[in-house]
Amino acid sequence: MKLEIQNHQKEAIKNMSKKLLLFVAISFSVVACNDKTAPEVKEMKTAYVDTSELMKEYIEAKDLEAKYKAQSEEKGRQLEAEINRFKQDAANFQSQAQANGQEWAQKRGAELQKREQQLGYAQQALAQQLQQESGKEMDSLVSGVKKFIKDYGKKNGYAYIYGTGDAASVLYAEDKYDITKEIIKALNDKYKASEKSEKKDEEKK
Repeated sequence: MKLEIQNHQKEAIKNMSKKLLLFVAISFSVVACNDKTAPEVKEMKTAYVDTSELMKEYIEAKDLEAKYKAQSEEKGRQLEAEINRFKQDAANFQSQAQANGQEWAQKRGAELQKREQQLGYAQQALAQQLQQESGKEMDSLVSGVKKFIKDYGKKNGYAYIYGTGDAASVLYAEDKYDITKEIIKALNDKYKASEKSEKKDEEKK
């Protein structure tokens, strides 16, 4: 008997990253600043953000991915041990079947098939659990970045900030309009500052 176990935990992490990039790329396709209180400018100020690069370099996004990768590995250890025991039992079954007779082989074979099915279900359940747990944090992160770019655009007098990346809405733009690095630096500075603030609050407790 063979057990083909796919690493659903790693797939969940990969899917999380892809989903995150796609959400951000689509959400930031066009960010228009229509604040009536904003000062009028003679020329329309526009820029674009490479959302793929942004999510690769945004520390909070990397921390989120690392967090769920670690959880996947931790929660998968016990399951991996059960899988290894199953593989050993399945290997022993091949050598014991002839010696113990057909009736024993049929009974034991049915038990092993049931275990194989249960392990498959357990892996799927673990992958779904990780996806559900990460989903809320992913949505919150995306919403936070969207709000940050919108506020950044208003503060710096942009009429439009376009998004480019996996779901590109800008087919061509001059490099001088690329503010990706500016956004990454601003987001990371804000995230680092919030982390320091949280650590100080924990130290006071």
